[in-house]
Amino acid sequence: MKLREIAHSRTGDKGNTSNISVIAYHEKDYPLLLAQVTTARVKAHFAGIVQGEVVRYELPNIAALNFVMIGALGGGVTRSLALDAHGKSLSSALLDLEIEPAADNQASIE
Repeated sequence: MKLREIAHSRTGDKGNTSNISVIAYHEKDYPLLLAQVTTARVKAHFAGIVQGEVVRYELPNIAALNFVMIGALGGGVTRSLALDAHGKSLSSALLDLEIEPAADNQASIE
């Protein structure tokens, strides 16, 4: 299933750094985010876009993860020649990440 089925996102950008929060719709899905939305998977998902480090911050009180991606915006919004390389488009792309549903959710998704 796509990540967007259990979470939404918020984003921001500063210079050449993109900041994407992934927030579970339901607290019960937070462990699934922790297990499957890792820095390695996010970095691989944005291969060719994110040139630097990806750092994940866990926010259990709001069932969210925050990813800070260094070197993700082609030099920054004002320097990049890309039409829409800033954070909003990247957060939508992250929600296309394929994840495995939790075993107890399998029947409701099929």
